Amino acid sequence: MTRLMRDRLIRALSVAVIAAAFTAGPARSGSDIGVPATVTVPAGPFIIGSDPAEREAAYLLDEAAYGHSRTRQWRWYEDERPRTRSHVPAFAITATPITNAQYAVFVAATDHPAPGVDAKTWAGYGLIHPFARTRRHAWSGNRPPAGRADHPVVLVSHDDALAYAGWFSERTGRKWRLPSEEEWEKAARGGDGRRFPWGDEFDPKRLNSHDRGPFDTTPVGRFADGKSPFGLLDAAGQVFEWTRTPSGRDRFIVKGGSWDDKGCGVCRPAARHSRPGNLKHILIGFRLVRVD
Repeated sequence: MTRLMRDRLIRALSVAVIAAAFTAGPARSGSDIGVPATVTVPAGPFIIGSDPAEREAAYLLDEAAYGHSRTRQWRWYEDERPRTRSHVPAFAITATPITNAQYAVFVAATDHPAPGVDAKTWAGYGLIHPFARTRRHAWSGNRPPAGRADHPVVLVSHDDALAYAGWFSERTGRKWRLPSEEEWEKAARGGDGRRFPWGDEFDPKRLNSHDRGPFDTTPVGRFADGKSPFGLLDAAGQVFEWTRTPSGRDRFIVKGGSWDDKGCGVCRPAARHSRPGNLKHILIGFRLVRVD
């Protein structure tokens, strides 16, 4: 057996072992190692963006939760798109963010670097979270942290998400990619322009945010009452999600809010923020759109 043949055999066995490990036991709400569960978003018009009344309501939510007005002072929501009608073709989108288990098969199959960040790089981001907090999300070699197989994968850059989409397209024989901001927003709020996936009133019981804890990621798909009209889960809170929509040089729009937000003005589908494409954050993951 040649060295090349041996390496390929070892890689194939690694993929099989990881897949078996993560698929053993109870079924996981559409997040197993196979093709992720998807929801279909039909073609047709929908409401995108926000108006002054929605943004004011978002600031008031934040102020009530945090006891200060920094999001208002920093004008967090002033770059949201004006509330208007838009249109995108029909598409399918994964019902939940991509999980650690799903990403682990990709890492084992391709030798792509596992999610992670070193202390120097993390310090260079200038984020408020201490480096120590990243350790619970850090992988050991090519293995996700224990007990987090069905949590959303984090510490992945925009390029990491693109690499996963390319590999998954080859693996399934179908085209997968990151959603555009417009696709993501329609999937998350439906066609009627509601402020949250479930309606116009914020309800902390319907999402993973800092309002009710646990100040950490949770298994995907646990907040069924927070689904959008199309059935999208974890679209508010849990983790921000990369989109394919650029916002300046080497920056991309992220959507959705995260587990460390409360209020939760930033968890509205209309909210939008720009992040550097090379950022590997404990608050950012991704989901995919299938192009039929």
